[in-house]
Amino acid sequence: MDNAMTMVLACFDIVLSISLLWLAWQLLRSTDIFKAIIFFICFGLLMSIAWVRMHAPDVALAEAAIGAGLTGPLFLAALR
Repeated sequence: MDNAMTMVLACFDIVLSISLLWLAWQLLRSTDIFKAIIFFICFGLLMSIAWVRMHAPDVALAEAAIGAGLTGPLFLAALR
């Protein structure tokens, strides 16, 4: 049972890493600014999950609050 859970968590970490890399690539190559902001917000939320997986809940909370919760809406307001 413990071995199966370890495999599931390892697969989740791999999927999370690939998702972060894909989002970062899409964010950098996006020509539409609105789309880039949405990718930035999604990246911040996924990065906060990655911080939780690395046992850093304080950094994860700061990432979610500042990265996705504050900076993203400020970018959207500046775009408007």
